[in-house]
Order: sequence, then structure tokens, then C-alpha cells
Amino acid sequence: MEFDVIVVGAGLSGLVTTAEVAEAGKKVLLLDQEPEASLGGQAWWSFGGLFLVNSPEQRRMGIKDSRELAWQDWLGSAGWDREGDEDAWGKKWAEAYVDFAAGEKRAWLGSLGVRFFPIVGWAERGGYLAEGHGNSVPRFHIVWGTGPGIVAPFEWKVRNAMKSGLVDYRPRHQVHELITHDGVVIGVRGSILVPSSAKRGEESSREVIGDFEFHAQAVVVSSGGIGGNHELVRANWPSRLGKPPKTMLSGVPAHVDGRMLSITERAGGRIVNRDRMWHYTEGIKNWNPIWAKHGIRILPGPSSLWFDARGQRFPAPNFPGFDTLGTLKAIQQTGYDYSWFILTKKIIEKEFALSGSEQNPDLTGKSIRMVLSRAFAGIPDPVQAFLDHGEDFVVAHTLPELVAGMNKMIGEPLIKLSDIERQIMARDREMENKFNKDLQITALRGARHYLGDRLIRVATPHPFLDRKNGPLIAVRLHIVSRKTLGGLQTDLSGRVLDSMGNPVPGLYAVGEVAGFGGGGLHGYRALEGTFLGGCLFTGRQVGRALTKL
Repeated sequence: MEFDVIVVGAGLSGLVTTAEVAEAGKKVLLLDQEPEASLGGQAWWSFGGLFLVNSPEQRRMGIKDSRELAWQDWLGSAGWDREGDEDAWGKKWAEAYVDFAAGEKRAWLGSLGVRFFPIVGWAERGGYLAEGHGNSVPRFHIVWGTGPGIVAPFEWKVRNAMKSGLVDYRPRHQVHELITHDGVVIGVRGSILVPSSAKRGEESSREVIGDFEFHAQAVVVSSGGIGGNHELVRANWPSRLGKPPKTMLSGVPAHVDGRMLSITERAGGRIVNRDRMWHYTEGIKNWNPIWAKHGIRILPGPSSLWFDARGQRFPAPNFPGFDTLGTLKAIQQTGYDYSWFILTKKIIEKEFALSGSEQNPDLTGKSIRMVLSRAFAGIPDPVQAFLDHGEDFVVAHTLPELVAGMNKMIGEPLIKLSDIERQIMARDREMENKFNKDLQITALRGARHYLGDRLIRVATPHPFLDRKNGPLIAVRLHIVSRKTLGGLQTDLSGRVLDSMGNPVPGLYAVGEVAGFGGGGLHGYRALEGTFLGGCLFTGRQVGRALTKL
């Protein structure tokens, strides 16, 4: 055969797999339907957050973490209830991944030149009991250089292997079929697409100019999830989260279309946990979109008040940054596809960050001077751009003006001033003492005990209706499609399994298309920082397994 391994998809997991196999001296064909400008896939656009356990960064911040605590959090979040079947391998991958995150993950990345921002973030705080969902401690380690910073070392390895002839990278090659012979996957067939000058993330042409067929000892599917295919998202939407949204924004480009899932299924691979997915609830329309329905996620601190479409505050623990899917369920139960933050200028200055490499020029550009400015007063430039140009923001000096602006935005008087005023005044009364019964205030005061939050993530608690803290700001929040938590079921070598639980010879899967490992490493909920990590881990594991062919 001309190649030892064919890798379908040049995102992060595909790059890691390719780099590992080529490093062992084997020849790899790397195919992708997008132009070369999109090398690195979704990872390039990411904030670059990675889940690490008991890291030096944590210890320097006074965080006491352990493998045991991390596994307790993972179990409470995953909620596996299909362990005899669909969850059988996902749970095994999860345990191996937590061991990796608590063990050699940081040193391995360090050997590749990856460095981390010194302040550890606290994403998915949970808000339930000790054995429930959420991170008990901050574990969100931001790569210095964000998404491009985590892609770079693996792209460098792949490009070096291309120069030596061990990697043949062919963009604009769209796979339509996995070739099988006597039940063994031996190659791929597909179409060569017209060359495209589309920039990274932009939708590219699907005009066909030729065909291809290649053979290899093994084929690795690394094509990502379904987040860019809203029809497929709705078709798989779980009833436990309410009705699927009629309108959604896209947190991923259009090429994240889920095509290879059905193609692999036709070749004998089994898809499990189709109903498990991860979508964000704090989305705003990108005022300067790169792809269709481009949504940006707000990474909020815990102080903003969260209201439904009719202006009723969500109950505990549906606070910003606590339980993504729990809040998604609460929103969908209202019968509307959107919700609202109400906050103050003091809060937006300290607590609003935007997800994505392009929305964080200081971290992406590795500018120490710009990063240090986060600790001082002032609205970050990317956030200010949304205030100036975005269609989802209302700014007002008085509450009546704010509510009037919210109703004008949605085109009907759905929100009553008396309701909003009553709830905010009640909240402000709770600020008069160091003790209170409002769990959100308790939570934000607790968050400020962590130095990292106090420095750059959580505003000093204050009353909303004191005009010196204003102006007031309302943000309309949309649901943003994002991650697929289920996928192709794989064993710990990444071999794709069939409906009987047996490996499909010659077929492997990595990254999101495999549910980040085993067809569902996360179970029902994720702890954040684990999506990039799942791509890294599965790519590494499978790449090393393939070197033994």
C-alpha cells in the first residue's frame, strides 16, 4: 500500500495523530475537505483552555487539587447510566484521561513548548452537592497563545514530516466512502474539490473537479462533530433539555457538518450517545461574522443577574458560569430560545471575557503588557466593540430606560418594569450585610476568596441600582451550537467498534467524532477545558497505537 495510515480531518486530533505516526517513521496521508488556511480546525479558534490536575499553576494560586478530587468531580458530572453498553468505553477513556491530566499531560505539552497563563480559571462551578456536577476547584489552564498556541507545535511537526516525505497533506479532498474488503477497512474514496481562497473559517465551495481513491493499512477518522449542522443537532436533541431551539447561533464553522459519522457508520462503525451534546447559553451575534450565524460565547464571571425572556430571574444554581446544560434546560423550558443578563458597568469591566482566540488578542498575541491591563479598570477592547456595534446590547442610565430598550429589541412589551425592578431591588437589599440568603451573592463573595477571581474575574459586590456603579447594561443571550459529546465507540487503542462490540479491522477514530474517546468520555456533562484535552489525548493514544502496526 502507498501509505501506512490515512487520517481524515486536519483538526487538532488529526494533527496530533499524524505527528505521532510520522515520528515513528511511518507514511501518513492527511486529507481534509477545507483549504489549507483552515489547518488546525476548531482548535485554532478556541480560547485554549485545558483541564489539568494538581498543576504548578494551581499550587502557586493556593489551590489544593488531586486526582481523587478530579475523578469525584468527573463522576458527578458524567452521570453515566449506560455502563453496560454505550458508556462502557467512554468511562474507561475518562478514567485514563483524568490520570493523564493529573500525570504527564503538562510535562508532555511543556516538552513541545506549550506554556500556560499563570492564573487558573474556574469554569463550570456546579452549584450542587460535593458529588454533583462541576469543578470543585479552578482547573481551567489557558494556553499562552490560546488556540493557535496549542495547534502550533503539532502543525510544526506535521510540516516538518511533509518536508521529509513522511506526510502527504492534501486539502480540498472530501471523503465520501470508507473502502472495505472482507470486512477490513483498506482505504477511502471521495471527491477533489475546486481550489479555494476562502480564509480560515469561511465557507468554501463544494464544486467537484475530480475523484480520488487511496489505500492504507489503517484509516483514522478525525472529522469533528455536528455543531455546524443545525438540522442534525435538532434531530439528535434530547427531550430532557426541552424542545430543540428554533433559532441558534453557530460556535463552529459550516464545515463541522458530521458527514463522516454516517459514512463511518455505513462501514460498520457504531455511533453511541447521539443524544449527548454541549451547547452554550451565553451567545451573542458576532458583529463582524466569519461564518454564517457566527456566535461568540461570553465567558462571564458570577455577578450578572440572569433573567428569562419574560424577565423572571432563574433560580439557583442557574448563575453565570455554574452549570451550562442545567441552564440550557431552564431556558428551553420557558418556551423561548433566548435569555438576558442584566449587569453594571463595573461588572462588564471586570467579568466579561469573550471566548475565542480572535477575541483575546492579548493572550493570543502573548502580550504581557496587554494581559496585565486586565487587572485594571476599563472595558476590554473586544467587549467594547460589541457594545459599540453588536445588536444584543442595551445600555441605559436608568432601569426604565433599560427595560424599554430590551422590549424595543425584541419588538414586544414582554418584560415588565415592575418585575425587573422588584427583583433587582430585592437583590440589592441583600448587599447591605456580609451575610444573606441569596445564593448567587454567597457564591460571588466566595469566589473572591480565590486570588485569581479577585484579581481579574469577579467584581467587588455592589448594588445594581446605585448610579455610581452604572450605567446599567442588558445583554440578550442566544444558544450557541458547539460540541458533540457522543460519537463513534472506540476501545482504548482508538479502534472503532461495531454493533457487537468488536473492532472494525483497520478503522480508528479520534477527537470529537469519537465523543473525545470511547463514544462519550464526558457522559452527560463536561467540566470545560476537556474538549481540546480530549483531542490531544485521543490523538496521542491512537497515534502511538498505530506505530505498532
